[in-house]
Amino acid sequence: MTAFRYRAATPAGKVQAGMIEAATPAAARQSLRAQGLMPIEMAEVAGRPDTRQTARRVATPLSDAASTAAPAIRPRLRKAHRSLPLRTLTLITLQLSTLLGARVRVDEALSTVARAQPPQVAGVLLTLHAAVVEGRSLAEALDQMPGTFSEVYRATVRAGEQAGQLGRVMAHLAGLLESRARNRQTVQLALLYPALLAVISLAIITLLLAFVLPDIVRVFSARSADLPFPTRALIWLSGAVRGYGLIVAGAVLLAGLAFGRWVAKPANRLAVDRAVANGRLTRRLSRQMNAAQIAGTLATLLKSGVPLIDALNATTDVTPNHHIRATMVALTDKVRQGRSLRTAMDEAGVFPPMMLAMVASGETTGNIDAALDHVAQDQQRSLDAWVKAVVALVEPVILLVMGGLVMGMVLAILLPIISMNALAGS
Repeated sequence: MTAFRYRAATPAGKVQAGMIEAATPAAARQSLRAQGLMPIEMAEVAGRPDTRQTARRVATPLSDAASTAAPAIRPRLRKAHRSLPLRTLTLITLQLSTLLGARVRVDEALSTVARAQPPQVAGVLLTLHAAVVEGRSLAEALDQMPGTFSEVYRATVRAGEQAGQLGRVMAHLAGLLESRARNRQTVQLALLYPALLAVISLAIITLLLAFVLPDIVRVFSARSADLPFPTRALIWLSGAVRGYGLIVAGAVLLAGLAFGRWVAKPANRLAVDRAVANGRLTRRLSRQMNAAQIAGTLATLLKSGVPLIDALNATTDVTPNHHIRATMVALTDKVRQGRSLRTAMDEAGVFPPMMLAMVASGETTGNIDAALDHVAQDQQRSLDAWVKAVVALVEPVILLVMGGLVMGMVLAILLPIISMNALAGS
C-alpha cells in the first residue's frame, strides 16, 4: 500500500486535507469518492505515512491497475474533440450546475444529463463520465477535450473544484454562456438581412464587372469617345476582376490561413492581444469584456470562501486576453507582497475607472465580493448596450455603401452615353 496526501471537497463545499493509503492514485480517488469527498489534489508520499518527507505530485491520475482501461478511454476522448453549439453547451452547463448545487456527485450528474441529450452530446458527457469514474477530476477530464471545451471553460471548472464550490462556479459559468448566446443570437438576427443584402449586391456587381461591362466598353471604344474619369476607373476595375479576381481571392484565403497559424503561437498571440487591449479603437471594448469576466469569476470565488490570492490565481487562468492575463500575474504578486487589490489594479492600468472605484469601496466596507459582483453586472450591461448600438448602425451603413457602389456604376456607364447623345444632337 502507498500513502497519499490529498485535498478534497466535502458535500458541504468545504476543502479538507488528509492522508489515505491505497494501491494506486486511482484507487485512492475512488476511496475518497466512496466517502462522499470530491478529490481535488493527490500527492504520493515517498515513504511511510508517518515519516516527514516531501510529497511527489502524481503526474497522471490513471494508475497501472487502471492502465488497461486507459486505451479504451483515450480513443473516445480523441473522437470527442468536436465543438458543441453554444446553446447546447449553455444548457448542459446549467443542468450540471443545478445537479451539483443539489450535492449530486459529478459522475452521477454527468450520466443524468447525458440521458436527455442527442447522441453526439451524450457521447461527450459519457466520455467525461468514464474519465471521472477512473479517478480523474472533472477539470482533468475536460483538459482531454480542448476542441470541445474552451480554455476559459476548463479554467473556470478547475477554479471551482479547487475552491470546493463547483456547483456555484458552474452556475456562474452557465450565466456567462447564456449571456454570450443571447448576444450572439441578437447579433445574428439583426445582421441576417444586411449580410444577405451585401452578399447579393457584391455578387451582382462582380458579375456586371466581369461579363456585362466589357461589352459596353467595346461600344465606347468603337466610337473613339473621350471617356470621363469614373468610366475609365470602372473599366480598369473590370479588367482587374477578370484578370486577377481568382488570384486575389486565393491570396486572401492563404493569408487568412497563414495568419491563423501565426496567431496560434503563444508569443504572437500575446502580441495580438496586447495590440487589441491597447488599440485606440478596441481598447474600451476589450477591457470591458475582460473586466466583466474577471470581476464575475473573482466575486464568485470570494463568495465561496476562497482566499484572495487563490482566487486571483484561478481568475488569471480564466482571463481571455493574454496580455491582461500577464498583467493579472503581476497584480497577484503585488497583492501577495502586501499591497491592496485596488492599488495593484490601478498600477496595472488595464481596468476601467468604475471597477477601481468599486473595489476601493469594497475594501473599505469589507464587502469586496459584493462590489465585484456589482462591477461584473455593470460591465455586462455596458457590453450589451454597445452590442445593440453597433447592430443598429450596421444595417443603414451597409445600405449606404451598397447603394453608393451601385450608383457609382450606373453613373460611370451613363456619363459617356449622355456625352455621346449631346454630341450627336449638336
